[in-house]
Amino acid sequence: MMMGVVQWKYSLPLSSAINSIVIFALLLASQAAESAQPPPYSCGPGTRSLPFCRVELPIRKRVKDLVSRLTLDEKISQLVNSAPAIPRLGIPQYEWWSEALHGVANVGKGIALNGTIRAATSFPQVILTAASFDANLWYRIGQVIGTEARAVYNAGQATGMTFWAPNINIFRDPRWGRGQETPGEDPRLTGKYAVSYVRGIQGDSFDGGRLRGHLQASACCKHFTAYDLDKWKGINRFVFDAKVNPQDMADTFQPPFQRCIKDAKASGIMCAYNRVNGVPSCADYNLLTNTARRQWHFNGYITSDCDAVSIIHDEQGYAKSPEDAVADVLNAGMDVNCGTYLKNHTRSAVEQKKLAIAEIDRALHNLFSVRMRLGLFSGDPKKQPFGNIGPAQVCSKTHQALALEAARNGIVLLKNKGKTLPLQKSKTVSLAVIGPNADAPKTLLGNYAGPPCKSVSPLQALRAYAKDTRFEQGCDSVACTTASVDRAVEIAKSADRVVMFMGLDQTQEREELDRVDLVLPGKQQQLIEAVALASKKPIVLVLLCGGPVDVSFARNEANIGSILWAGYPGEAGGIAISEIIFGEHNPGGRLPMTWYPQEFTRVLMTEMRMRPEQSRGYPGRTYRFYEGQSVYQFGYGLSYSRYSYKFISVSQEVISLTQTPKTSQQRPEESETVRNRPVTELGNDFCAKSKSTVTVGVKNHGEMEGKHPVLLFIRWSKQGKGRPMKQLIGFESVELKAGKGAEVRFSVNTCEHLIWANEEGLMVIEEGWHFFVVGEEEYPIAVML
Repeated sequence: MMMGVVQWKYSLPLSSAINSIVIFALLLASQAAESAQPPPYSCGPGTRSLPFCRVELPIRKRVKDLVSRLTLDEKISQLVNSAPAIPRLGIPQYEWWSEALHGVANVGKGIALNGTIRAATSFPQVILTAASFDANLWYRIGQVIGTEARAVYNAGQATGMTFWAPNINIFRDPRWGRGQETPGEDPRLTGKYAVSYVRGIQGDSFDGGRLRGHLQASACCKHFTAYDLDKWKGINRFVFDAKVNPQDMADTFQPPFQRCIKDAKASGIMCAYNRVNGVPSCADYNLLTNTARRQWHFNGYITSDCDAVSIIHDEQGYAKSPEDAVADVLNAGMDVNCGTYLKNHTRSAVEQKKLAIAEIDRALHNLFSVRMRLGLFSGDPKKQPFGNIGPAQVCSKTHQALALEAARNGIVLLKNKGKTLPLQKSKTVSLAVIGPNADAPKTLLGNYAGPPCKSVSPLQALRAYAKDTRFEQGCDSVACTTASVDRAVEIAKSADRVVMFMGLDQTQEREELDRVDLVLPGKQQQLIEAVALASKKPIVLVLLCGGPVDVSFARNEANIGSILWAGYPGEAGGIAISEIIFGEHNPGGRLPMTWYPQEFTRVLMTEMRMRPEQSRGYPGRTYRFYEGQSVYQFGYGLSYSRYSYKFISVSQEVISLTQTPKTSQQRPEESETVRNRPVTELGNDFCAKSKSTVTVGVKNHGEMEGKHPVLLFIRWSKQGKGRPMKQLIGFESVELKAGKGAEVRFSVNTCEHLIWANEEGLMVIEEGWHFFVVGEEEYPIAVML
């Protein structure tokens, strides 16, 4: 739909191509004619002399002046996502709700892809992008999204530049319909993703610290906090009360938000629908004000999720009246309501003396500060920073190439028995492509996606490699209530090789829809087994899904040679999958979440505890605590190459938490009683200096170049009593040519990486042996108290 499309590997007939070019040119011309509207902004010729328009003044002074000029009704009007214009002050309308989860989308109200720009680069759904374990890739994706967002605004097709992404909730339960939107189950991985994405979209540097002036676009980390249930067995997110103990809050649910605020400097956060320990998130003063603003020094705006204020009274019954609900959220520190509840009930809350006008002014200060940081009160945006970004930078070749790179590097090879993959193009005369996800371009996108720059299904892409490609959908839909097994078997028998595209789509998992099973829907397994049995050679199974599925049958079935997990791989996903299948790319993705067996569904989804409890038969959750059997483990992923690891050096083998330095000959004593110390007792100076460098050698023993994520874990010698079984502390993605090696260095901070939370929620370091772990290799270090 836009210029600069990545070249496809097949072509249209010449006459069709010429006609398409003519139509495309006419379409662009008509689009350009439609978009004559300039971008909205404040402080034009009529008001530029007012103090709130003087860019040389500090923002806090400018906002104070602006707020002082507003009537009470004008103030109240600005507390909702669709903030109306204030004509007498030259302030245009503003829409706070825009979406950019994995590309600029027209899902919210602030973006309209209906003018010069009608599409945007659609990257893989976040769960697949996370599987690359490549923070630099995540940052570059954020940069592209921020650039395209600003281009849409400059083209006059946006009424807001605040994007409600990323979703950094922990993927705690495999049934969660929105797990696809997250970076997975690990707090450190999720926190690093948040930092990389937010810095990219807001215009900061990869390492941070570059933001001195305007934001390129505003990011909003959501949903704060312990939000990971949508609609499961009659329980919905609006009434769910998440019972979370201090231990899990400290080392699972809060760390990603802390990093998003403290390290990434996000300019927005969103409070969640649900209650946490009885208190609605948006009405929790301790959460929004004490924790976010005072402890973590958050400097931005806090929005509710849509209609989250109304449910505090209407569905949760927490507030006795609408006015109480309004007072609760504004007094807690929330600033803007997605919805109309504050617009309808704030004045009466003031009149009933349940809410002070000072709280409204506080919220407005945060809201207008962000709009000013976006450069929307600095005169014509085209003359400001980011003003030269235009339509040509949307769907550019570079951006689309990055979408392809992200898809390639996220796809995970789960099984490759007998080197079924890669297929050889020269020897694959005929190819059978079977499955409901084979020719469904929309499925590739996942949720919260806008119109992509291009659309190539896996079936279309594979036809470039095997001209004799035969297709059978196999199921009436992904639900697969009806399966055409006989036709699928016949086509499988007739072809040299078979590739099946199965899994899930948004009819099976999405916002407001959690799963109740972990197996493939309907008759999918029956179809796969029949085709595998009939095929001349072991088949290739490609799974499109956000959440994990129990495919133990396929893992164990000899006639299924290879399994690929492709998540929802975005606009370039079809091309990336075909490149991997035919050996043009060496897969290197690794799972960012545990794949549980179907029996895990006996665990209540409402059970928030992470740690296991053997007395009740509760197995715990995620790789850090789960004691049951897994279909595939967190961090698992194969390659066409074999990689080996070796610890080269660890700069600090003995860590002393006392004033008296310990020598390398001293070692901790083995004891049943293990002592520990809270990190807060060690002091900032100790924590700043207590760092070590861990150097790991990695070698590619294969015949193909590959990009390989190296994951460094910490393991405690003592197990149980709330300790994680192991914990990810760092990861780096390294490119290695065939037969070559490299050294990867990790910086380890004692107070950040060697800690876990005790029952009181205090982060502690304990004495004894600890082990750095990479693959099957371990390296012991000693902590002395």
